[in-house]
Amino acid sequence: MNTICFGDSNTYGYDPRSYWGGRYDPDSRWVNILAAETGWTVYNMGQNGREIPSTAPNFPADTDLLIVMLGTNDLLQGRSPEQAAERLERFLSSLSLNRSKLLLIAPPPMTPGTWVPSPQLIDDSHTFAQLCQALAEHLGIRFADAGKWDILLAYDGVHFTEQGHRTFAAGLLEKLR
Repeated sequence: MNTICFGDSNTYGYDPRSYWGGRYDPDSRWVNILAAETGWTVYNMGQNGREIPSTAPNFPADTDLLIVMLGTNDLLQGRSPEQAAERLERFLSSLSLNRSKLLLIAPPPMTPGTWVPSPQLIDDSHTFAQLCQALAEHLGIRFADAGKWDILLAYDGVHFTEQGHRTFAAGLLEKLR
């Protein structure tokens, strides 16, 4: 099964302890764990700092599953949850893949940390997750809320720890079963 994971630094596997954008070891990244546990061909299209694109790239026609988790960087850049959800709707609507092949994941809510100085960002991340669920229902695509998986975040309040990646992978695998 050809699977593409399209997201930001938490999909990429960014290690917040590194200064130059390093990554966790492959066996600690949720994307690699998904591939190892399922035997699927999984492509990691995570990119540090990625905001929700205005249009979708052309994903290969033989993609069996596209997992999308975006929005945190939009909130960090000052967009409201509603603005981020509108961007996400435009992005998802521009995809050429059949909607049965899509899985939208709401990122886990932010926590207090060096990148999250205000309680408003935390509130916004909770609101965004609710808007993601409503959007998935509206578009008729599968949905998962990573906020229900108790993901451990690093000192910055945004990035997964290594254990957070393992917990995320376990939650995702349960959702896909």
